[in-house]
Amino acid sequence: MTNTKSATLTLRIDPDLKEALRATADKEHRSIANMVEVMIINYCATHDEADSDVEREKRGKDETE
Repeated sequence: MTNTKSATLTLRIDPDLKEALRATADKEHRSIANMVEVMIINYCATHDEADSDVEREKRGKDETE
């Protein structure tokens, strides 16, 4: 898979949900953006919707950081 610039995703969520996300990210020493990315990868892996190459690359990258 070719390394490319990351894409921007803008969304609106409930302030309480954002705070819960921030707290979860803090507990895992992650940024909010990285926490959302990890959650999406995990969701897709659980529901067999992710491209296996993308999933493997992201998981391998995450484990080495």
